[in-house]
Amino acid sequence: MENRRLFRSKIQLLFSLHFNGYLRDIRLFKAFLDVPLKEFIPNEIQDQVRIYGDAPVLFYLDKENPASLRTISAPHMISIMLQELILNDDDDLLILGAKSGYIAALAHKLAPKGKIVILEANSKIAKITAENLKNQNINGEIEVIVKNPLDGSSELSPWQKILVTGAITQERIYPLLEQLDSDGVLFAPIGENYLQTYTQIIRFENDFYGKKYLQVRFTPLITQIELDELKLITDIDELEAHTDSHKTDKLKNAFHSGNININYTSDVLDEVRLEPYSKKNSYEINDESIYDAIKEHMEHSINTKNKKENREYLENINISLEQIKELIGRLKRDIREKGIVDPKFVEKKVELIEKYQLEVNSVQNRLKKDIP
Repeated sequence: MENRRLFRSKIQLLFSLHFNGYLRDIRLFKAFLDVPLKEFIPNEIQDQVRIYGDAPVLFYLDKENPASLRTISAPHMISIMLQELILNDDDDLLILGAKSGYIAALAHKLAPKGKIVILEANSKIAKITAENLKNQNINGEIEVIVKNPLDGSSELSPWQKILVTGAITQERIYPLLEQLDSDGVLFAPIGENYLQTYTQIIRFENDFYGKKYLQVRFTPLITQIELDELKLITDIDELEAHTDSHKTDKLKNAFHSGNININYTSDVLDEVRLEPYSKKNSYEINDESIYDAIKEHMEHSINTKNKKENREYLENINISLEQIKELIGRLKRDIREKGIVDPKFVEKKVELIEKYQLEVNSVQNRLKKDIP
């Protein structure tokens, strides 16, 4: 159970992401509500980071190796990542780079029937991630494998979706694209040095179409491979030196594949990028769906609470009710300030306001009886 301060920050963040156009999928709105970010950050550094600010959050730092610093991506970036993957309920998703398991936990809410596999080269981060997922009771549904993420997982392919969470060069993308399903999607920050472009690539049979979104600055994808407890491989050339010549040749050929051409000039992705919204419009956020998501979260909390959580739970419910009342006020302002005179439109808005108000009153009455 998140405390009052954290829960208020979360609600404010979600509304900010929505109003600024980043958060468009109501399933992801619900996922952010249900998955507590704090549980993916080690206890010893929780007081040193700002949780639910729209900025990257530190989750790993080896003091003996300051370059090992790793963060969970900013919420607006996570929103872009997961939405541009166009996740469906039963998609199999490969995530390259663990990010403490938080992104995978959110993705699981969007694709609960698919398998999710995380490839993480740093065994310490992999262990932390597995423990975090176990604490959320989803460790059996998300697998964490210690492996060089640049190789992908051809043995488990094809993948409907692949998400790259660290900087990667264009040539390293090719072997990953070969692991995509015939209508699969890859989303990755592609580029050299310190600046990359977050890029969506969709495969249609043997054709690949790319769309470049925004410029970003990501740390490189970790490619450390533990050969034993003492030796860490940190460079792909070192990795090749420790493999047999047949595997090395195969790896090099994959990196320099001439069989894949990515079409960045086509406008085909403009026509499909809203899927699955075009298949199921209820995924798209609006005032009513936000209200329903908050109400569903409150109902779930009521049903799973225990006596020790009563006080913090009551505080969080009151915060949720405040946000619902803000929605009611915004609907009223829309009618008043926009000078809306269409009788059918006004009638619909009034019905929605009355529905919200009745539900707010119902929850408040239930709380008075249910919580001492």
